[in-house]
Amino acid sequence: MAEVGIFVGTVYGNALLVAEEAEPLLVAAGHQVKIFEDPTLDDWKRYEKQVALVITSTTGQGDLPDSIAPLFRAIKDSLGYQPALRYGVIALGDSSYDDFCGAGKKFAELLQDQSAVRVGDVLMVDAAENPEPEELTSPWVAQWAKLIS
Repeated sequence: MAEVGIFVGTVYGNALLVAEEAEPLLVAAGHQVKIFEDPTLDDWKRYEKQVALVITSTTGQGDLPDSIAPLFRAIKDSLGYQPALRYGVIALGDSSYDDFCGAGKKFAELLQDQSAVRVGDVLMVDAAENPEPEELTSPWVAQWAKLIS
């Protein structure tokens, strides 16, 4: 089974709620899991040969929340190449904004550019249609847990 770091970018707590709902599902599938609410580059590096799950909301014009923006910049500026990393992304957003789920899309694109291996599709959750994101994210996580085994 895998070691999974869940890296959370949240403003109002929805992404953290999704992470907290995901953790027991991953543990039940036999994985070791740790949630990082204010993740650092050192936290990220511990999983460079493991599995990372990025769960982030989107702020402003498709921007990353303050809790995860420094990690994004550090990965972009410091790492460059991560072929041993497997990852998934859950992007939370609101389709009434132009850059729907922009933060999650940016994270997925960065990791793809750095040759990390995405497991499963990026899950984009629209707050306008799904005010309780875990209704979509929990089934996705349960399936994703099988893919990373």
